[in-house]
Amino acid sequence: MATIYQVSEAAGVSLATVSRVMNGNAKVSERTRKKVEDAMASLGYQPNAIAQSLASNRTNSVGLLVSELHGSYFGDLMSTVEHVLKQNGKHVIITAGHVDEKREHEAIEFLKSRRCDALILHAEAVSDEYLKTLVDSKIPVVVINRKVEELDENCFVVDNERGGYMATKAAIDAGHKKIAYISGPLFKKDASDRLAGHKRALQEAGVTFRENSVFEGDFHESSGQEGMQHLQRTFSDFTALVCANDEMASGAMTAAREAGFDIPSQLSIIGFDNVLFSRYLYPKLTTINNPIHAMGEMAAYWVLQHVYDIKSPIPIEHLFEPEVVNRDTLGKL
Repeated sequence: MATIYQVSEAAGVSLATVSRVMNGNAKVSERTRKKVEDAMASLGYQPNAIAQSLASNRTNSVGLLVSELHGSYFGDLMSTVEHVLKQNGKHVIITAGHVDEKREHEAIEFLKSRRCDALILHAEAVSDEYLKTLVDSKIPVVVINRKVEELDENCFVVDNERGGYMATKAAIDAGHKKIAYISGPLFKKDASDRLAGHKRALQEAGVTFRENSVFEGDFHESSGQEGMQHLQRTFSDFTALVCANDEMASGAMTAAREAGFDIPSQLSIIGFDNVLFSRYLYPKLTTINNPIHAMGEMAAYWVLQHVYDIKSPIPIEHLFEPEVVNRDTLGKL
């Protein structure tokens, strides 16, 4: 069995250089990297992962915490992070916190126990103070879809308040005045920010906000159905419905059709996220683009640059702007 010493000798480089190549260190020229890789291939050398880890104090693994393991939104986040890191020779360990503080704590501790080189967290239940303490510890941490004061350089977030504002303003600009709203769970910052944006758009247009115009959902399709049915009883005759995510909008569309509404001639519906299925609903869903793919990509590049010294091919951005995606479910009055 070939050894690292034989690889060093065959490539004509030092042991340290061979080690840097095996660990994906950017401070090696392409010419030298190729010489080492060619020597490894010709000798049939297989690096010992455990030995590599001990030698470099790196496991070449990154921990990823998500809220759920299902759905288009988290599926896009997981696949994007894994793709970028895998392209650069790193592995991803994924776990879910299920929007529960205790379970998020346990999931983060699990990732730390696996000696992950960095953590990418879509954390919704743990406190800001806990995240600040985590960032101050030895392990590099980035946070997705959550703005934490004093951690601007570690956070990748869309402007949820502006997104909520844009969704409702789109309905107002189409002539709607009686607008119902299905929010996400309001203990979540993204949900409360989107509702705040909805209220701002109403106020700006001189439309009175009414508490009975809002149903608090849970970001799942079933609560969109339930919300639509509830709002028909408590806030009847609304002509537009804004939903805080596309899953709930999809459920609301089903309930609306079952109640005999034609979309959009009798009822307009707007979602949020622009997940893949939104363009395949019938009618195609008008929504707000939440660039989770770009946020996941940026988080992965941040880790590569700050932890592994692999320069990002694009400038690192932390704040992302939402956009209205006009399709077929918003009609004019």
